[in-house]
Amino acid sequence: MVQKPLAFRMRPRTIEEVVGQQHLVGSDKIIARMVKSRQLTSMILYGPPGIGKTSIASAIAGSTNYAFRALNAVTNNKKDMEIVAAEAKMSGKVILLLDEVHRLDKAKQDYLLPFLENGMITLIGATTSNPYHAINPAIRSRCQIFELKPLTPDEVKTTLIRAIEDEDRGFGKLKLEISTEALNHFAAGSNGDVRSALNALELAVLSSDPNQEGLIIIDLLTAEECLQKKSFAHDKDGDAHYDVLSAFQKSIRGSDVNAALHYLGRLIEAGDLPSINRRLLVIAYEDIGLASPQAGARTLAAIETAERIGFPEARIPLANAVIELCLSPKSNSAVLAIDAALGDIQKGIVGEVPDHLKDAHYKGAKELGRGIDYLYPHNYENGWVRQQYLPDRIKNKHYYHPKKTGKFEQALSGVYERLTKSKQ
Repeated sequence: MVQKPLAFRMRPRTIEEVVGQQHLVGSDKIIARMVKSRQLTSMILYGPPGIGKTSIASAIAGSTNYAFRALNAVTNNKKDMEIVAAEAKMSGKVILLLDEVHRLDKAKQDYLLPFLENGMITLIGATTSNPYHAINPAIRSRCQIFELKPLTPDEVKTTLIRAIEDEDRGFGKLKLEISTEALNHFAAGSNGDVRSALNALELAVLSSDPNQEGLIIIDLLTAEECLQKKSFAHDKDGDAHYDVLSAFQKSIRGSDVNAALHYLGRLIEAGDLPSINRRLLVIAYEDIGLASPQAGARTLAAIETAERIGFPEARIPLANAVIELCLSPKSNSAVLAIDAALGDIQKGIVGEVPDHLKDAHYKGAKELGRGIDYLYPHNYENGWVRQQYLPDRIKNKHYYHPKKTGKFEQALSGVYERLTKSKQ
């Protein structure tokens, strides 16, 4: 009989054995309370791969002694679900782990819903996608939604030590010596993915020959060979991608150079030059804006250079742009101004264009009173003359409120204030 993988064998059998996710399974936390009271509701667990979604589902089943079945929303068909439903009718309760629940089609969903409603099947959906975006509302509304977090290196290490010492499911019966450096590499190099760490440990043990004393030694070199530099997990279409882009812009807005470079590095590792370029241009005008108008032009130049030379060299002009934007004075006065104007328009606060501003370049315009009293600013000293431009209804509106965080907008502010006073 082929032995199941270590990661499978080491899955927690009860809630108490779950490592990590203490915000859900810790003492007096929501899932622990549900298990203790045996009042389970259907739930969706979402988060990155390998952090315990399946483990929590199996631990819930182990703690409650309910029947546990695991299916995949893509690869398993409706007939497989009918088998689970038949078992639920016989036993009264089945916990169904449905992996990739966001891929559940309508036929399977419609079949499952009555069993979720009557409580015969407790669904535990597992997904790496944000359920608020990816899961059908009919399923989502019947489930509690819980987000799982990547395990810390210390939590991963706890699981590894448990696997090394467990005589029944792990390597406790082997004469095994693993260096602290190797253990730390498995724990830190897996990026919170405990399944990846356990797989690497298993490969290290099974591929290493015992020495003359029968001792299997796992050193740092072996650990590095078995847990190669993990490919950077970044789904360009997933929620994590937009989280990184959001953190990227907010770090620049907050003038944190080091954080901005970190998120830039993650986007570069993902090879997502178009998203980087678009976001940098937005930042240059949304967050730097009139405080340093030339930042926009220089950012565009950096982007065009990056596009022309491509990666890996593209990282250089991009880093230049990011550092400049981080350390530039910030002003969002322009975006606030246009958003305020749009806000009024969308609420219907507009008004008729004053007659003296209306188009007068057609026959009969004069008879309609179009443009008659218009004062041509260039005919006046300093190129300005007092006259009304806004419609009567909103003639005293002020959308632009200058900031004084950069020399350029300080100068604009002075002009704006003088013109405002002249109008009064």
